[in-house]
Amino acid sequence: MILDIRIFGDPVLREKCAPVAEIDDEIRRLAADMQETMYDADGIGLAAPQVGVPIRLFVYDVRDDEIPPGVLVNPEIVEEKGATKEEEGCLSIPGLSETVERSESIVARGLGLDGESVEIRADGILSRCIQHEKDHLDGILFLDRVSPLKRKILLAKWRKQERD
Repeated sequence: MILDIRIFGDPVLREKCAPVAEIDDEIRRLAADMQETMYDADGIGLAAPQVGVPIRLFVYDVRDDEIPPGVLVNPEIVEEKGATKEEEGCLSIPGLSETVERSESIVARGLGLDGESVEIRADGILSRCIQHEKDHLDGILFLDRVSPLKRKILLAKWRKQERD
């Protein structure tokens, strides 16, 4: 089922999300619906608060044959190395993108939908995607990771888009 993606300004996007206490059929169904929603919106990642559910879960698919799609529950980033700047956008802030600095490579840990521990060593687009989606679980948007001047410009552009 395709879910409604919450748009910038919705308070759920600024919440620090609660850990998932138990991975049950409801959580698995939510993850499947989130994947369907992500594909429908042509995104590469989607966090639960983006569909109005303030829990620590996200889905991803960076559309690379070497990197399978996945789900991470209660994720943590336990190691970060290097720095890189690339352009990012967000399904919750359609029409805006900006260059954002992120760690070049990371190690993320969490749980899969089977409840088993998962560790992901990532660089490139997968590293960026995981960092972006994990930020959502802490109420952080990519706009928060740009300079105050760029943020002001982006917010003005957003307000203009909303009026038009």
